[in-house]
Amino acid sequence: MSAPWLDVLDDTIRACAAHNRPDLAARLREKRASQLDPKLRVLVVGEAKQGKSQLVNAMINAPVCAVGDDVTTTVPTFVQHAETPSAALVRGVSIANTPTERIPVPIDQVAQQVSAGRPGELLAAEVGIPRALLTSGLVLVDTPGVGDLRSARTASTFTALLQADAVLMVSDATTELTASELELLKQVMTSCPNVTVVLTKIDIAAQWRRVVERNRAHLARAGVTAKLIPVSSALRLRAAKTGDRELNAESGFPELLACVQQDIVAAADVLARRTVAVAAASAIKQLVAPLREELSSQGSRGTQDTIAALHEAQRRVDELRRRSARWQTVLADEMADLVSDIEYDLRDRTRKILREVDRTFETADPMLGWDRFERWLEDNLTEAATTNFAWLLDRSEWVAEKVARSFPVHREDLLPESVFPDDVLDRVSKMDRPVIEKFSISQKFFTGLRGSYGGLLMFGLVTSLAGMPLINAISLGAGALFGGKSIMDEGDQRLKRRQAAARQAAQRHVDDFFVKFSKDCRDAARHIQRSLRNHFSTLAEEMQETLLESARSARRAVQDDATERERRTREAKRELDALVQLYQRVQALAAAPGQPPLGISA
Repeated sequence: MSAPWLDVLDDTIRACAAHNRPDLAARLREKRASQLDPKLRVLVVGEAKQGKSQLVNAMINAPVCAVGDDVTTTVPTFVQHAETPSAALVRGVSIANTPTERIPVPIDQVAQQVSAGRPGELLAAEVGIPRALLTSGLVLVDTPGVGDLRSARTASTFTALLQADAVLMVSDATTELTASELELLKQVMTSCPNVTVVLTKIDIAAQWRRVVERNRAHLARAGVTAKLIPVSSALRLRAAKTGDRELNAESGFPELLACVQQDIVAAADVLARRTVAVAAASAIKQLVAPLREELSSQGSRGTQDTIAALHEAQRRVDELRRRSARWQTVLADEMADLVSDIEYDLRDRTRKILREVDRTFETADPMLGWDRFERWLEDNLTEAATTNFAWLLDRSEWVAEKVARSFPVHREDLLPESVFPDDVLDRVSKMDRPVIEKFSISQKFFTGLRGSYGGLLMFGLVTSLAGMPLINAISLGAGALFGGKSIMDEGDQRLKRRQAAARQAAQRHVDDFFVKFSKDCRDAARHIQRSLRNHFSTLAEEMQETLLESARSARRAVQDDATERERRTREAKRELDALVQLYQRVQALAAAPGQPPLGISA
């Protein structure tokens, strides 16, 4: 003959299947399979760095779980009885019905592997060790800290919690139970009501007795009837090593082990009934909620309410149509303003660059620093293009948000995700090097010779009137002076021509850049405008179809036959009555003091 709790669980599974809740049925089947397993799984849970792993080590007097300031348990570690010490790592992918692989490892390497493993590749660790505490089928499960930002570890803890027969909730004695720990405790009790709170590290907390009393008060205010046992894992391990019974008694572990033996091992049937009652009651609550909502809506909804819903749906359709014209106008106007602003911004940036070019070549010689100037011009044009294009994207996002605000309803997918181009700027093209006149030594010689001729002749004729020969010291000096000035004047003129050529080359290059990049920006803006128009048009069509379907549903509801509504109401009441009767059996099954009622009524 099957146990009463097994019959109740089977009836609840059938009810879940009948109400189209295969997820609840599958969860209860897993609970059923775990309850038929002769092993008693006791999960050690809590937030990180509370002493969970050290507690397990102290309970079995063996360093099988990873401990340390920089060591973190990444996956559950199952510690069970074995005649000879052994260990294995369970690897695979954490997906249901996916095969796993058990890899034997030396038992002294389990802690290192668990602390270094990554959830998703390493699923669990299994340790077998000969201990009297474990001979009855007790399995201690050390779990990752709950609340870790790496969600895979927290998920592995709650996955293991579904198979738990009892839970040791661990919190250290240095502080009182926090709000997050109390919330965790309540969440644990929704899956496994058999919870004992263990207060660790009393050896380093001078005020641990006061913390114990305050924690008991916190548990009482939270409506939690769990036992609270203060312990010290460090004292327990030292006592086991030295054989000191007084130190062992001071550690608090005799009370904890007695609680495990009496409240868990010896009360396995009671634990099974309470665990099944909580799981079944939770499933029944989820089945009852939609039925009660349906009955409530059936009782309160009349023809007038249905007609009002029809009018509201029609009003929302009209509002969406009115706003459709508005958002299209907003999009067109804003994108036109955006193109104008972007082009003006680009023109302003290029003008500043050209003014700087003019200032540079008022004094600089292109022949000496042209390569450095070309790099400077390329960098500045690239920076101007990058800044201008970034502004284009920012303004486009702002336009998209403004258009989205024109819609009558808020949806998560109103804003597009990938309508903006990543970039429209190729690398700035190389500048054409202008023709730079050089003033070679031979050119300087002929220029000086041509200029000295006039001075030599002029001053030679003047001095010849004084009886001096045509070529004398004065005429030669004057020729040299005139020749030098001719060379200087020609050098200045050639410098100005080089500067003018450099400015013209820079002007042409900047103009070419402006024409090309402004065209690219306009193309990008048109692409963005088309993408936004298509995106929001699709959304508007979807919303309109949804609202039209709501209007059609409301119109059909007006035409529904009252007999059909009454038939469904009677059927829902029968289903609710059957669930209430099943819940009453669950309450009778969980006839334990302090079991909270679910508040289900017909």
